[in-house]
Amino acid sequence: MAALARAMDPNDSTELCAIRFPDGSVSLYVDEDYAVERGVDRSKLVRVEIPRELYISGTVQQLREYVATLLEAREQGGA
Repeated sequence: MAALARAMDPNDSTELCAIRFPDGSVSLYVDEDYAVERGVDRSKLVRVEIPRELYISGTVQQLREYVATLLEAREQGGA
């Protein structure tokens, strides 16, 4: 149980909103309001937890690849 609680610790991750396109690419947004301002349909957004270390030191490309892989796994029922 401690591992689960640790995984849920908001200090260990940062939440972003994402949308995955049919070609597998993703767009990332800091929050829903910003995405909507950019013309994104709120109902198509998915909240994604990004590991803190990746968020701090990863590149935008690494973040996109992480989110794309995570969303693909969810769509296939793997996560």
